[in-house]
This record gives sequence, structure tokens and C-alpha cells, in this order.
Amino acid sequence: MIRTGESQALESISMGLFTGMDASASGLTAQRVRLDLIANNIANMSTTRSGQTTAAGNPIPYQRKLPVFEPREPTPSFSAFMNGQFASGSGVTSIAGMGAGVQVRRIISDPKPFRLVYEPDSPDAAQVEEIGIPVGYVRYPNVEIVEEMLDMISATRAYEANVTALNASKTMASRALDIGR
Repeated sequence: MIRTGESQALESISMGLFTGMDASASGLTAQRVRLDLIANNIANMSTTRSGQTTAAGNPIPYQRKLPVFEPREPTPSFSAFMNGQFASGSGVTSIAGMGAGVQVRRIISDPKPFRLVYEPDSPDAAQVEEIGIPVGYVRYPNVEIVEEMLDMISATRAYEANVTALNASKTMASRALDIGR
């Protein structure tokens, strides 16, 4: 039979092994969402109609989307959860919950202004003058291919770093299990 102190030590070790994997997995998911948004932005960089119109009836173009990341909340240890401490709202968590990764909090629209191009014959040209939208101008999305490509390179490298960290965690866990043999 395992004594209480030994079971806590074993839980701490096992949770520590999986914490790195969990943090890397959350980073992989967050970067995948970021890459999906970049692909969506590039696909819609010429979309002058989003289905919405201004109060004057002029079409509103696609607006660039960006993810907002935040740290994930620490999760309670397994023994704390099973002992009912999680359900009672005591907020007791183990040190294994620290550094639990990242999550996408929300997706926002980029507030940068739209690009204006004078095309009076276009069906998407402003028919009624508004503040910042002269008649005859078409508003194009605020998506710039160079900026998207830089973001894509950054997201790809972050994804690769998380894969490397995940593989390192798997190797450490495997070697730890080999010690017990």
C-alpha cells in the first residue's frame, strides 16, 4: 500500500511529465488557429462585400481577423479533483497546473483602415459619401500579403518549436519509464 506522502510524490512526478506535453499541445492548437486565420485573411484579401453595409448603404469589405491569446487556467490535480476540492470551489491546485499552456481567448477584427481605390464604375463603389468614404471609391480589405506572410512564418516557427518541445517531453517520459525496468 502506498502512503499518502508517496502518492503525492508519484502524482507530482506524473503530472510534471504530462504538463510539458499539455502545454505544447495547447501551443500547437493555438498556432493552428492562427494559421487558419492567416489563410482566411489571404483568401479574402480582395473581398469587397462581407454581406454588411454601412448606415448609408455602402458595402463593408472583409476585415482582417487576428487571434488574441491568453494563458490557460491551471487545472486541479487529479487527487484534488477526486477528493472533491475542485467541486467545493476551494481553488486548490497543484504546482503541476502552473504553466498550463495557452488558449485563444477570442478572435478580433483588425482596426486598421480599409484601402481605398477610385473605381467609380464598380458595383462596390460608394454611392453615398460618408466620413472617410468619398463617392466612387471602393473599400478593399485591410489585409496586406507581406504582413500575412510574416505572420505565417512566425506562426509556423512557433508551431515547430512546440513540436520540438512535445517531442522532448515524450523522450523524457519514455526514458523515465525505462528507468523503472
